[in-house]
Amino acid sequence: MKRIEKWLAGADHQTVRVAETAVAAALEAGSIISKLYGNPHRIRMKGAIDLVTEADLAAEKAILAGLSREFPETAVLAEESSSDYTRIPSGPVWIIDPLDGTTNFAHGFPYFCVSIAYSIDRQTEFGVIYCPVLDELFWAGRASGAWLNGKRISVTETSVLLESLLATGFPYDIPGNLERIIAQLHKMLPQVRDLRRGGAAALDLAFVACGRLDGFWEVDLKPWDTAAGQLLVEEAGGVVTDFKGGAWTPYLPEILASNSRLHSQISRLL
Repeated sequence: MKRIEKWLAGADHQTVRVAETAVAAALEAGSIISKLYGNPHRIRMKGAIDLVTEADLAAEKAILAGLSREFPETAVLAEESSSDYTRIPSGPVWIIDPLDGTTNFAHGFPYFCVSIAYSIDRQTEFGVIYCPVLDELFWAGRASGAWLNGKRISVTETSVLLESLLATGFPYDIPGNLERIIAQLHKMLPQVRDLRRGGAAALDLAFVACGRLDGFWEVDLKPWDTAAGQLLVEEAGGVVTDFKGGAWTPYLPEILASNSRLHSQISRLL
């Protein structure tokens, strides 16, 4: 908790409670994931290529226990146990991805994270993303900036698309989105310095926020993939919209996040 002490110094009581609870839960989940990383896994398929491991379930169980102790009445939207959002929640809600990048984790590819957001009426008020492999804790509070391990972070100042490093991701329904994905790559690849496909949307958004990436886009995402990362990007000086540049919430399936200077250029290509 020492990493957020400086940030908490000027916060009100409720913000302190939310932040301390979310960060503690993210760190505990990260510890569980780290202990299981590199070991044989128990894998269950949720779809043709969508999987869940024992780490997803153990991490989510620990997160839910930690959050419910401090906020027993707050609603939960969590990938593995409470993922139904046919009706978008109103009022306070925790939005949780216990292990974003499960496929990476299962294959021993070290790019995955824990993502927890505290949202009120579709607006994220606090978000934390923890990458256990790098021991990097990202967090942001509304109107309070974005931070990485106690240091304030900001997006890049890149304004020339050809000098940019962008990231994207592929949805689980590849056959249903293949033509669209190929068309976007065909448009984008010649216009940028390079593209990355890390396989963990929450961490991609954190990397935009801290300036490692200039932008990120993806389709067919869920609220737990993006709710915390959206706030990180915005509080770091970036912009988050749909592909056309319109207003965005975590309940929209497509996302475009950038350092703001490149946003309209990327939007036009998408």
